[in-house]
Amino acid sequence: MQMTRSQQLVAKVFLTVKGLWHRLTMGARVMVVDGDKVLLIRHRHVPGWQFPGGGVSPGETLQHAGARETLEETGYRVIGSLQLFGIYHNTSPVTDRDHVAFFICTQFEKAFDHKPDREIAEVGWFDRHALPDKVTPATSQRIDEYFDGAPKRDIWGY
Repeated sequence: MQMTRSQQLVAKVFLTVKGLWHRLTMGARVMVVDGDKVLLIRHRHVPGWQFPGGGVSPGETLQHAGARETLEETGYRVIGSLQLFGIYHNTSPVTDRDHVAFFICTQFEKAFDHKPDREIAEVGWFDRHALPDKVTPATSQRIDEYFDGAPKRDIWGY
């Protein structure tokens, strides 16, 4: 059953107002895995090593956002589908209205060497048993959940 143009307009206005009212945001992060190694980034404007990812743009799926951000921030291209690992509530000091879809990527290819830029200072592969100093709590928690079967938390955990 197809919506009429007036129904589409009413739905668009309703969803836009509802989104502005609730001010909810959605992000996608990706853990790129190669055996026991994970790919991490270090932002210039956010402390700590973490997974690549970012906000989901209008008209973009969660998977597409995760794959796009991974390529932009690391130079690695996702091959095939990402595996949804969980959806977390981000209760950072900045907001309590953000949610993070967390994906696992085990099939990828290097598209280009990522050079430090205005957003990303460093990109690196790390053994899960030898993570860098200042890895974010959310990053180490997701690694424990994935590799060691630690209980999943609902909170992203900065």
